[in-house]
Amino acid sequence: MKKNAPISPIVVILNRLPYCLSSYVSCLLFLSVSSSADSSKPELTQQDILSMVEELSNWGRWGANDQLGAINLITPQKRRDAAQLVREGISVSLARDVETEPAADNPKPFVHTMLSGGQNLHAQWCSDNYSVSYHGFAHSHIDSLCHYVHQQTLYNGISSKVVTPEGATKLDIHNLKNGIFSRGILIDLPKLRGVNYLEPGTAVYPEDLDAWEKLTGLSISSGDVVLLYTGRWARRAAVGPWSGAQAGFHATSARWLKTRDIAVLGSDGGSEVSPSGIVGVSSPIHLLMLHAMGVHMLDNLDLEALSKTSRELSRWDFLLTVAPLSVKGGTGSPLNPIATF
Repeated sequence: MKKNAPISPIVVILNRLPYCLSSYVSCLLFLSVSSSADSSKPELTQQDILSMVEELSNWGRWGANDQLGAINLITPQKRRDAAQLVREGISVSLARDVETEPAADNPKPFVHTMLSGGQNLHAQWCSDNYSVSYHGFAHSHIDSLCHYVHQQTLYNGISSKVVTPEGATKLDIHNLKNGIFSRGILIDLPKLRGVNYLEPGTAVYPEDLDAWEKLTGLSISSGDVVLLYTGRWARRAAVGPWSGAQAGFHATSARWLKTRDIAVLGSDGGSEVSPSGIVGVSSPIHLLMLHAMGVHMLDNLDLEALSKTSRELSRWDFLLTVAPLSVKGGTGSPLNPIATF
């Protein structure tokens, strides 16, 4: 990965001035991070990532037969505490409206087919059919722990052979039939950096996460669901769809997230910066979360309304409920997560 050239703090301040006038504290934090760290980002190798797979592993933590992974961190007490976060009674959907048109980021559109309707005089019921290939960069979905294979194994050392042509016999989405009910935390990087959205290829580093905790006064804790807002859909509305590059977590953020013991990770993209900048490892965050840590991932959420509501309320934590489809053998599921303040 190429290092960024040093940026003069004066130039940074001038460029950021319009945003700083409306978000003074945010920009002070961003400028502090920018001036001290932009020119010295770590360059990682494939071996570094393989070492992190071992270092951050949760294999065996909840037993040799565990299939829930970090969902185990969402304890009954965590759920009770999350329920107490509902104060305003405001609910916000985090699902993207289904994308039915082919685009650079949507090669397999959602298909809605009517089977019978009101124009049929002999029809008693109106009915239709949905078809979606949800993995990818367009549709809001969750990845189950059988989604990522590394060295012929899945999370907890389970052989990838359990994923058969008929579906996965272990680590499938059916394990989450009872849903996810926990505290959600929004990390709003455009607000932190004083921009409308992050450009594709922008990496989010541990110092950004430290700055966000300092700005909001929140501490991410065990069992939390962490959601990264990059402004992906706002940028798409402004400049159109694109494929390939995306903003997201740099691989070094995985260690930071492990220290907080998060239960689930999600974003309005794929949660990780792309290209990764690591030769031989295209998706280090997916590898470290799904395979090593057993952290389920929420991809392609629409966090625009959540960001707007959080800014209006000056609240960045909320009750998050996630209900995947009950599909035995599924490698994930489309879904409609709900944040409630």
